[in-house]
Formats: sequence, structure tokens, C-alpha cells
Amino acid sequence: MASLTVKNIPDELYDRLKTSAALHRRSINSELLIYLERALLPSNATPEQHLDKARELRQQVRTDRLLSEADITDAKNDGRQ
Repeated sequence: MASLTVKNIPDELYDRLKTSAALHRRSINSELLIYLERALLPSNATPEQHLDKARELRQQVRTDRLLSEADITDAKNDGRQ
């Protein structure tokens, strides 16, 4: 495999990459590879495959923990005080 050195990364960009890596429990190098793959190797999934994945994810949502419209309104109003 090839190696790559990236120079002159702006501090803000590096900080965001570092934070993202920590959130995903990956090294900075692994996180950067994930971003490069997503940007340069687009998915060949069909729209139907994307919809199937969305339906699968939707079924995993716990409906007993969904917020009501009133809950959302209350949270917005609390944040405005």
C-alpha cells in the first residue's frame, strides 16, 4: 500500500478531523481514509438499495422513545429562556 503525508493542514480542519476520529473511536489516519473513500469511491448502490437501507434503519427506531410535538415545542421554548 502507498503512504501519503499531508502537509499544511489548517488547524480548524485538523481539529475537526481529530474530534471526528475520537467520536468514532478511530485513529486520525483511519478517519481520514474513511472520508477519502466516501469522497472518491462513491457508492454503486441503486436507489432501491438506499430505500431498503432506510427502511431497515427506520425499523430499528424505538417507538417508545419518540418525542411528541408537545415535547419538541417544550424543549424549544425551554431553550429560548
